Amino acid sequence: MTKAIKLLTALPQAQRERLMEVAKEVSFAEDTRIFEAGGTADRFWVIRSGAVHLDQQVTSRQRVTVASLGAGDLLGWSWLFPPYRWDFGAVAFSNVRAYEFDGPSVLALCVEDPLLGLSVVRTVAEILANRLETTRGKLMDQYTMRRARGPL
Repeated sequence: MTKAIKLLTALPQAQRERLMEVAKEVSFAEDTRIFEAGGTADRFWVIRSGAVHLDQQVTSRQRVTVASLGAGDLLGWSWLFPPYRWDFGAVAFSNVRAYEFDGPSVLALCVEDPLLGLSVVRTVAEILANRLETTRGKLMDQYTMRRARGPL
């Protein structure tokens, strides 16, 4: 499995500095719902400290955690792709400090500076590929454990 990619450390210094010009520091208290699946995705975060769980509503009363994110991780990628709606929900598992980025402002920067745009898109794509690989591995582990237990 490949090493997790961190958005801010993956960008060249000049591009990272340019992106950080539009960042603002925010915090979320433990158990705060940061966003809900289906909501408007117009921003993203890079977690500075704390933990965030991505979840999926599976029944009207049950959510399943699909990923856990921590320091340096990108939270939110739906701001980059139409229809700009969150695919999952996110909740602060502990107190969280993060850099928040306004999606439309970052998209405008990316149009203005195509090298920054290419770097951001490539890095987000690498992050998504890594998360997909991690999820696939977890699913395979669950399948193997179920098969080892035998029929229900």
